[in-house]
Amino acid sequence: MPILRTVAAARGSAAPARIRLGAMSVDPAIQFPGESREYRLARNQLLEAEIELRRTIERVAAQRRALPPGGAVPDDYVFEKAAGEGGEVTFSQLFAPGRDTLVIYSFMFPRWSGDTRPGPAEGKTARLPLAETPCPSCTSILDALDGAAPHLASQLDFVVVAKSDPERIRNFARDRGWRYLRLLSSRHNNYNRDYHAEGPDGEQSPVLNVFTREGDGFRHRWATELMFAPRDEGEDPRHVDLIWPMWHVLDMTPGGRGSSPDFPAMDYR
Repeated sequence: MPILRTVAAARGSAAPARIRLGAMSVDPAIQFPGESREYRLARNQLLEAEIELRRTIERVAAQRRALPPGGAVPDDYVFEKAAGEGGEVTFSQLFAPGRDTLVIYSFMFPRWSGDTRPGPAEGKTARLPLAETPCPSCTSILDALDGAAPHLASQLDFVVVAKSDPERIRNFARDRGWRYLRLLSSRHNNYNRDYHAEGPDGEQSPVLNVFTREGDGFRHRWATELMFAPRDEGEDPRHVDLIWPMWHVLDMTPGGRGSSPDFPAMDYR
């Protein structure tokens, strides 16, 4: 879609670039202090790409919502509560009365065996062998989702599960200052294995799954399968980026995401 522009002839003129994207006109008053004609033209070209990206995001979201129901959930999995006084809760009980949507994020605790990033610097979790500590990347996701959890709770049921001892999960949550996440242990059921958050070798994977209540039963609706899809050489899977705000901020900067293998970290002191 070509952009039609009229730009002030004089480089130093205060008159901004005028652009038209199809039937839409962009406010010509959008200009920032000291910007050059070269910058404005390049920014307008980028704006065209951003508008197309927005359309794509909306189109894909609509396609996701339009998926037919997936397979029936094969078991009323029993989870252990990792907060409060403990106890157990079944999969079906994760749906609050009147709610028909459940989102489950699988937290890698323990981390991937090849992850050599430092573990927690303090607290009870810091005493564990590195291989038994949580994934720093999952931790950064949950740091953000803890704040979002009350907002999500007004619309749907959201839980985080990890194949770890409930006390370990509880201790780590306390050390991180998490207040709102609903944390469960899946150590004694097959949920992780059934929904591709655990491989045949026992390695854990950061997968998000969406389920719905269908009458008296429950159906799988969507998962972050992009993790398992082919990708170009050197490309990250980015399957959970939609719930990972840190990367979106970095994508807006000249330096981008960087290439440090130790980022994100568990601690920055």
